[in-house]
Formats: sequence, structure tokens, C-alpha cells
Amino acid sequence: MIIKLHVSDHLSRYLVKILNRNFWVYTAGRFISQIGWAIQDIALPLYVLDQTKSGTMMSVFVMAELVPRLILSPIAGVVGDRYNRKALMVWLDIARGILLFSIIWLNLLDLKSLLIVQILMSIMGTFFSAGISAMYPDLVEKEELAKANSIIQSAGIATRIAGPIMGGVIYAFGGIKLAILINAISFFGSGLFEMLIHYEWKSRKIGNIGEVWEDLKEGLSFLKARKSISLLLIYALILNFLLNPIGTVVLPYLYRVQFGFSSTQFGSLETAFMVGMLLGNMLIMGKLGPRAENLVFKFLFVELILEGIMTVLASPCVSMNTWQLYLFFVAIQIPSGATNALVNVPIMTKLQKMVPSELRGRIFSVIELLAMGTTPIGVALVGVAMRLLEAYQLMAIAILGGFLITVYYVLNYASIIIGDGEKESY
Repeated sequence: MIIKLHVSDHLSRYLVKILNRNFWVYTAGRFISQIGWAIQDIALPLYVLDQTKSGTMMSVFVMAELVPRLILSPIAGVVGDRYNRKALMVWLDIARGILLFSIIWLNLLDLKSLLIVQILMSIMGTFFSAGISAMYPDLVEKEELAKANSIIQSAGIATRIAGPIMGGVIYAFGGIKLAILINAISFFGSGLFEMLIHYEWKSRKIGNIGEVWEDLKEGLSFLKARKSISLLLIYALILNFLLNPIGTVVLPYLYRVQFGFSSTQFGSLETAFMVGMLLGNMLIMGKLGPRAENLVFKFLFVELILEGIMTVLASPCVSMNTWQLYLFFVAIQIPSGATNALVNVPIMTKLQKMVPSELRGRIFSVIELLAMGTTPIGVALVGVAMRLLEAYQLMAIAILGGFLITVYYVLNYASIIIGDGEKESY
């Protein structure tokens, strides 16, 4: 017992030392709000489908969340750079809590009211995200940013695993009203934690609409001038375009339709991937730290090899029964999740280091806008292509494309991207 306490105390002192109080307060607040939102994110689709039996109406609610983010992201980025970021986070969380409490108090649970609430929540969430993406990297030292990102991502993975389970149970017992109430409480809890963060930022309030445009042009000029960040951003967007539809469209089709996996098997494959992501983040936290940024291409090649193995398993060349295929895919999903974290966290960390704090809000809003724009295009193209090609053929095309672009970048730009890009002049 003495040894356990000694190890625990040592670990606690180590974590507090490398990742300060501000970071842990921020992490706790973020985790609370993510749990609440994950619960509502499961309960709301169930409620809409129970009320309408319509997939079309469900799509309307999805678009109500997506469209405001697409339209407002650039403006939100400017606001995140101009105004007090901590104040934006705190008051937007409290405002979202008040909004959700109000619809419960007034019993505004009809679909029209909930659709309006979805739009308002998306608008506030867009400005919240701009502030949080700009502020968060300032809370830790640059050399500890990779570990901090891994901890944040691990907490997010935990909510993605626990949230759907909790959301389904809460909706079954208390309906949409209880789910919204819990989410409202979580926003208040998150806001209270954020109040405890010590963060100084000089406000430069927007005087007229022309200043918004000038700030956006400044952000675009920065991207154009910084070759390292432009190359890394283009590379990440191409990979996202090629590989994201495989995970969101092709693999679910493969699991459920082609292989005939049960719903339990289907869910456990997603869980295996999440477990792998946790392991990858733990590796960054405990051992690799900033060194993970120098290994991103190696881990990406490993990820592509693993997806290549899945492609072979899905092809007519392999003949296995359902259970054999399931066990192979579970075994592959865990290391796939780990390499996914070992690629995504270093890329995000590198981008955070490259962008100065005073430009971070608008730059990351542009990145989010580009990611949101390229992903639906890739998903739509794959949806059409699945009428013409087999699932394994689409996977092979995407993986070959990812392999070729990675080889091209390694041969031509590896030193620029992996090098100390944040020192590049602007």
C-alpha cells in the first residue's frame, strides 16, 4: 500500500508539474460539457425518429447543426482573436445552459422549437470552438503540447464510449426532457470550471465589418506566407478526403451488409478502435511526447498497411466465415486506432505550434471550414462510387492514393514539415 501511494503521489506531482492547474481545470470543464452533449446527441435523434419515423427529418436536424458552422466559422475565428477568449468560453457555456433550461421550463419540446434550438446551439458552439481552439495551446508549454493534446483526446474518446450508452439509458428512463436537463447542467458546470482558468488576453473589439474582412485577409496571407503550415494543411486535407469516407461509409457497409456482422459485433469493432486510440494517446503521454511529431510519416505508413490488410480480407481472395473475419478485424482495429492517434495528435500539435496565438482563432476556423467542406464531398463521392465498385476496390483506391501522396511528401517536404516550422518567418 505504501508503494502504491508513493507511485500515485509521484505521478500526480509529475502531471501537475508538466501540465499546470489551468490545463486540468480546462480539461475537467471540457469533459463535463462533452458528456452532457454526448447524451443529448444520442437522445435527440431517437426522439426525432420516434416522433416522425422520418430519416429526412433527421437529416434536417443534422443540417441545422452543420450549416451555421459552415457559414459562421470564418467570422467566429476573427471574434476568437479579437475578444477575451476566456469570457467567450464562460458566457457561451452559461448561455447554452440557460437556453436548454428555458426550453424545459417552457416545455418547448415540439420539433419546430427543437430545430430552432439546434440552430442556436450550433451558432453558439461555433463561436465557442473558435475561442477554445485559440486559447487552449496557450495554457501549456510548447514541449508539453503533444501530451496535453493526448490527454484531451483521451477524455474525448471516453465520452464517445460512455456517452452513447448513457444517452440510450437516460432517454429510455426520462425521455428527451431528462437528456436536455443533464446537458444544461453540464454546460453550467463547464462554465464554472472555466471561470477558474487564469488567462490574460488583450481585447481588440471589432469596430466595423471591414475589420472582419481585413482580419480574414491577414489570416489567409499568413497561410500563404508560411510554406510549412500550408504544406501540412494540404496534406492533412487530402488524407482526410481520401481516408475519412472509408471509416464513415465503406467499413460500416462492409461490416453490416457484406459480412453480416451482428449489431453487437458492429459496436464492438468501434469500441476496439476507440481502445486503440486510447493506447496511442497513452504512448504519446507516457513515452513519446514531442518526439511523436518526428514519427508521423512512419506511423501513417503503418496505418496504411493495416488498412491494406483489411482491404485484402474484404476481397474475394480471402474466404473466411463471419466469426473468423470478425476476430481478424477486431485484431486490426486496435492497432489501427493507435496509429490513428499517433498520426492525428502530432499533426494537430504541429499546427498549433506553427500558428501564433494572435492569429490562431481565424486560422483554425479556416482549417475547420476546409475540413467540414472536404469531408462531405469525399463521403458523397464514395456513396455514388459504391454503386459502381465493390467495397474492397474503393478501399484499395483510397489507400493507394494515401500511400502515393505520403511518399511524395516524404521525398519532397519531410524536412520542411517535420523541421522547426514555427521558426519560419512571416
